Amino acid sequence: MSLLRIATRKSPLALWQTEHVAARLQQIHPSLEITLVPLSTRGDEQLDRSLAAIGGKGLFLKELELAMERGEADCAVHSLKDVPMELEPGFSLPAILARADSADAFISNHFDSIQALPMGAHVGTSSLRRRGQLLNLRPDLKVSDLRGNVNTRLAKLDDGQYDAIILACAGLQRLGMDARIRARLDVPEWLPAPAQGAIAIECLSRAEDIAHVLSALDDTPTRICVEAERAANRALGGSCHLPIAALARLEAGNLHVQGWVGDADSGEYVRAEARGAAADADALGQAVAAKLLDAGAGRFIA
Repeated sequence: MSLLRIATRKSPLALWQTEHVAARLQQIHPSLEITLVPLSTRGDEQLDRSLAAIGGKGLFLKELELAMERGEADCAVHSLKDVPMELEPGFSLPAILARADSADAFISNHFDSIQALPMGAHVGTSSLRRRGQLLNLRPDLKVSDLRGNVNTRLAKLDDGQYDAIILACAGLQRLGMDARIRARLDVPEWLPAPAQGAIAIECLSRAEDIAHVLSALDDTPTRICVEAERAANRALGGSCHLPIAALARLEAGNLHVQGWVGDADSGEYVRAEARGAAADADALGQAVAAKLLDAGAGRFIA
């Protein structure tokens, strides 16, 4: 194989991630010619409504998958947290790169933390999970939808439309915007989206030669952790319609999996965790989901 065509969304973050993948592949395969195939997706175009209202995060993948099926691209780069729990038939993820920072970021021009926000402050986020965790900590906050790429969201904050916004640390760090992070929102008080901070590469299952080239970038520890998180999410019926959080971490060869399900309007939630062998990642994720359901998560999911 002499040419690899990588489909990508056109946002600055998506392009950064795809260029990062291309550079890594070029290091391993110096003779490989790599071209980017930038595409616009429905998820990028329909910014007037929440993701849940227009059909979910899978909208960020569909056009890229169609390009692969039409033979216009060989693979696609995604933020793994945007990839549905069940891939479309005929597709696989041969590479999941080493994970970046999995935490969320609190961003504000005037306040240092969620706790420092004044009563009734206006916070922007497109995520039901983030909304639920915000309202649990501060039921007085006004939380509104915030769509668009990273630059667009920051511009709305800078225009004074919000007192604070919540984004992923990884995206800001990748774009060189670390300085905008006023506080990291992390365990134990806060849990991220399943697979947040991880980049995945998708290709057609039948394209074994392409999968072989891409698999050089696969990071086993990251794959183990996100497998557990996605297993928990899958067992809960997870999608962007549901406020679900999960985080798995390897600790001395064992896996610690935490899960959270909440209510995006009241801030109520249940949490659960499980520990076990890294080889049992999928089962541990399912165990956390079962514990969450036993603790009453069903009433939030319903």
